[in-house]
Amino acid sequence: MKQQVVVIGLGRFGSSVANSLYNLGHDVLAMDVDEERVQGMMGHVTFPVTGNAANENVMRELGVPDYEVGVVAIGSDIVASVLTTVNLKNMGVPYVIARAHDDLHGNTLERIGADKVIHAESEMGNRLAHNMFNPNVQEYLELAPNFGFSRIRVPEEYVDKTIDEVDLSGPRDKYGLAVVAIKRGRDITLNPDTNDRLRVGDVLILAGRDELLDRLPNSGSNGQT
Repeated sequence: MKQQVVVIGLGRFGSSVANSLYNLGHDVLAMDVDEERVQGMMGHVTFPVTGNAANENVMRELGVPDYEVGVVAIGSDIVASVLTTVNLKNMGVPYVIARAHDDLHGNTLERIGADKVIHAESEMGNRLAHNMFNPNVQEYLELAPNFGFSRIRVPEEYVDKTIDEVDLSGPRDKYGLAVVAIKRGRDITLNPDTNDRLRVGDVLILAGRDELLDRLPNSGSNGQT
């Protein structure tokens, strides 16, 4: 589903998030105080804008309150990061993701209401873009442009069904994905049989084109991994 996302802070991490989301078909407003960085995003996002996101009036003028997701990708300027996160929450942006410079910064972001806090050293921008709108996606690994692997928790609607019945890779080719493995507890089954029945808590390793991976159901799973 197409979403409207504002990405604030266009360093290496923020640029990666913004461009990956744009390539996935989302409307992306990319914002930074550095005009050169903004110019570098021309043609790589929907709306590249130079501005100070710590200023709530500027954000409102850009229509940010109408956006569904906010990504605060500001690096070492902790004050700007915190103020921007507070502004997004005050304006009613439903889901705010913020990058933390260190543990103290991360704890602060959580306390002021960030819905998800990430540490850029361990989570690349393109991975975030792929799992942002699907809580079942635990990890994404790009193998080639527009093609990769996803590790997902089995969605609720797949529980007690076989791989063939959910038609991930069967002859009807609903999703056109390859089921590489199933992780069940500590056990891993490579190239599972299409008659294998999926259980609560199972984790699937899937391979396929990005647009096909993004079609997977995004309902919550009641399993633990």
